[in-house]
Amino acid sequence: VAQLLSFPLGRAWARCVPNVTVFGVCPNPGPFSMKEHVLITIMASVGATSAYAVRPPLPLSLHLTLPPSHHLISPPLPWIHQTDIIAVQRVFYDQKYSFGFQWMIVMSTQLIGFSIGGVSRRFLVEPPSMIWPANLVTCALFNTLHSQTYAGIGERKGMSRERFFFCCFVGATFYSYIGSPLATPWWAEANIVLGFVLFFWILTPIIYYTNTWYTQYLPMSTRNSYDNTGHPYNVTRIINSDASLNLEEYRSYSPLFLSATFAVSYGLSFSTITATLTHAFCFYGKQILTQARRSLHEQPDVHARLMARYRRVPEWYYGLTFVAMFIFAIISVEILKTDLPIWAFLLALSISFIYVIPCGMIQAITNQQIGLNVIAELIVGYALPGRPVAMMLFKTWGYITMTQALTFSSDFKLGHYMKIPPRTMFFAQVVCTVVAGTVQLAVQAWMFSNIKGLCSPDQPNGYCLLAHSQKCSERHRSSGESSVLRGSSRRDRYISTILPLPVSSGKLTNPRTLSALLFFFPIGFILPIITWLLLKRFPNSWLRYVNIPVILSGTNALPPASAVNYVTWGIVGFIFQYVIRKRHFAWWTKYNYVLSAALDSGVAIGVLIVFFCLQYPNNGTIGADNVLKWWGNTVFTNTADYLGTPLRALPNGQTKFG
Repeated sequence: VAQLLSFPLGRAWARCVPNVTVFGVCPNPGPFSMKEHVLITIMASVGATSAYAVRPPLPLSLHLTLPPSHHLISPPLPWIHQTDIIAVQRVFYDQKYSFGFQWMIVMSTQLIGFSIGGVSRRFLVEPPSMIWPANLVTCALFNTLHSQTYAGIGERKGMSRERFFFCCFVGATFYSYIGSPLATPWWAEANIVLGFVLFFWILTPIIYYTNTWYTQYLPMSTRNSYDNTGHPYNVTRIINSDASLNLEEYRSYSPLFLSATFAVSYGLSFSTITATLTHAFCFYGKQILTQARRSLHEQPDVHARLMARYRRVPEWYYGLTFVAMFIFAIISVEILKTDLPIWAFLLALSISFIYVIPCGMIQAITNQQIGLNVIAELIVGYALPGRPVAMMLFKTWGYITMTQALTFSSDFKLGHYMKIPPRTMFFAQVVCTVVAGTVQLAVQAWMFSNIKGLCSPDQPNGYCLLAHSQKCSERHRSSGESSVLRGSSRRDRYISTILPLPVSSGKLTNPRTLSALLFFFPIGFILPIITWLLLKRFPNSWLRYVNIPVILSGTNALPPASAVNYVTWGIVGFIFQYVIRKRHFAWWTKYNYVLSAALDSGVAIGVLIVFFCLQYPNNGTIGADNVLKWWGNTVFTNTADYLGTPLRALPNGQTKFG
């Protein structure tokens, strides 16, 4: 959206603003250039990242219920960002701190990721093999918008890119769940489809129809968690007033039960954690060593040679930024009541440092991001039991920091493609990060001070911290519940809390439970080694296209995504990235990425139109009883999937299962 909206605004600025000098600065030095447009878009992207972090592949936290309304809450999102932590501290734990300390937490979590991304750019940005496919779509849109070839003139007697983009954009606006299939290479899409078939068309039905882990008493595909009566789990029933786990109440109530798809998703996330490290060591080990020894000026890439004309950003810039933000973080965790010891903070940063290059290489080549939220939750839940706020901060520095680094690396690569001077890019990203984080923190503080009952279920106007008030309230409330659930557990009960154990005679037992999912850790560790050894034996076989981390993590949107999302995505990807690319390469070269940009942009603008025309006015009641209430909008509400209908009901006279 920012990329599209800034284009006419930039053109209007160049045309209408007088060419005069004010305090030695000319506000309109010339025509609106592509490089200016790229910088504006990157700054807007950094600002959005500062406000909302990034979307990781899989929401793994649990669905819980809040009495007395018993409305199902969205699962605690793993991209809990820094102002979410501050909101949770205020709403759940009544912890209020000065603006200065809050600002240090926000800045440290943002700019440490920026520093890591800057230091790792020799591995993730400079090598020509690090493509970052999503940036190709962005580059195609920039070239289309700034092209001087007008509609109807294009090469090969075909429609020009501009007209093609406009037609597809309008169509998509008035018409994506797991990303554009036109941006991901076909071999990577094939890995994802293979993983979907193996784990969700074969393994999941086996688990479900054999009633493994009592899944037949639950919906087949949902990210909710349930008790042993088949109702959404009420987490507030098992916690004390000090946010600690009430073990006796837990025993008398119920363990947690997950749906078949959610349990498989957990297992796949475990295996992805270990598979990423072994895959990077086996397949990228030599490249990592080579890049570590090679100077940034020795890159053979044509883009790197062109970028050599600009002054580079010294690595001590990033080092100085890291040291400053490191000090901010130490001050924050020591002075504020976070219960996060310094050694845990260092451990969290170590996780980000260890995984940023392996995860970054996989994302740069396959367009698929690997998430660390699960390993961060496991480590902090075991190491720091009874410290929910510390859990959120550990997860932020151990996971969000890495995703921030990868986001900045992607922006670095975009600037690399578009020939943006590195120092200009550096200062634009830093300034925008500071401004965006400060503004959002100030707005949040103002809203808490001036809006009564903010983020409470009974807020009269439904006001909360983001545009979607209900969703926002659920997000912060869910973040708090997640911190309570994982942070309140005793160390010896932690695995039992996140991996449900049956309750027998008042004691926790362990027969045929979700603890079997822990075997996914060694499975993920071994599979890349097997693939690597087979590839050594058969170097020119189809095995060179197999990517185990992508197979394991590519289906991380399931649930709540479904087969409809993945099957259609795979079919479209096969048609465009294999059939058309192979048989009509000229058409594919000219239109493929432009089409992807048009469809994505059209959907984004369409969402804004729907929100401001239908959802925002009159609390979303416009057309609810007439225009919008037709078969196409309501048929899905009558399906077993939507209604959450389980395969098996409790027999008469039986109130619990398990």
